[in-house]
Amino acid sequence: MSVKSYLLSGSLALATVVLFSNCSNGSRSTTTKTTEKTTTETKVVETDTLGVVKEHYPPLDKAKYDTLMKRLANGDTSGKWPVKGAPYPMDGAILPFKRVVAFYGNLYAKKMGILGELPPNEMLAKLKGEVKNWERADPTTPVQPALHYIAVVASGNAGKDGKYRNRMPFKQIDSVLVLAKKAHAIVFLDVQVALSNIHTELPLLEKYLMMPQVHFGMDPEFSMKDGSLPGKKIGTYDAADVNYVSGYLANLVTKYHLPPKILIVHRFTKKMLTNYQNIKLRKEIQMVIDMDGWGEPDLKTGTYRYFIHHEPVQFTGFKLFYKNDIKKKPNHMLTPAEVMKNYKPHPIYIQYQ
Repeated sequence: MSVKSYLLSGSLALATVVLFSNCSNGSRSTTTKTTEKTTTETKVVETDTLGVVKEHYPPLDKAKYDTLMKRLANGDTSGKWPVKGAPYPMDGAILPFKRVVAFYGNLYAKKMGILGELPPNEMLAKLKGEVKNWERADPTTPVQPALHYIAVVASGNAGKDGKYRNRMPFKQIDSVLVLAKKAHAIVFLDVQVALSNIHTELPLLEKYLMMPQVHFGMDPEFSMKDGSLPGKKIGTYDAADVNYVSGYLANLVTKYHLPPKILIVHRFTKKMLTNYQNIKLRKEIQMVIDMDGWGEPDLKTGTYRYFIHHEPVQFTGFKLFYKNDIKKKPNHMLTPAEVMKNYKPHPIYIQYQ
């Protein structure tokens, strides 16, 4: 199978998911300090008598950051990696100090990914096992577990507003947060806008994105700007869309004194992400372009080379499919050791579906 035919196969399988229905009085304040362990780093929390909370994360070790970014390049000689001119992140950054290993899916649909396929406790146990696999493959990089939850799902039904997407109820997002806490995991909320748009959908999730452990994913595959129905063709985002999202998230980071947000942008074709060179990098945001295609190992390698390595943004991700990667026998799903050996740069975000 050619790279082109693989790209067109992508991950277009679509599941239909049903939608269920500072004040100041001028008084002088004092400050108390506590120390907490988070899913990212140790932080100092200051709370004054007026109820204002400020969190202070350990200062960024720039020398260590540079060393790790060079290590991620994995001997790349193209001059593309590490990306030149990228800003240092704010204090409390997860990448590249830890590798994120995430389970992807939706609790309503077993066919959308491992997150919803297994009973919760079984799913979390399996995630723990994958974390250990990655720790063995790369003992130099600690692993941060994650749950990557599809909070807005492209649908085969138009819905009342004709946008062909279903917004998941907040009570389900709450349940994912509870599961993540049990696993000491961070959370990604992923959005498939269909015939809606990212400007409409993103702000609706702000109550969660203001939390330090919650990050964001945007999926061009289901951004149907030409009015096509989701699942009929592959959609697209432009750098302008990515910049809107990163700017919105950066404002939240500043407003709520948060550590940097990780922003995942899925990609497995060229047109899924246009004008990549215009994507703006910010100290508040850690940008990951995630290789989202499925198929046999050599085809995944081609996709990573052409659309991830050749068009550098900041960090890279890699998606592994428990079922789709082995559809063509005798293929196998790549192991962590194989990913670490074969890819330049090393992906720092790993997603299982």
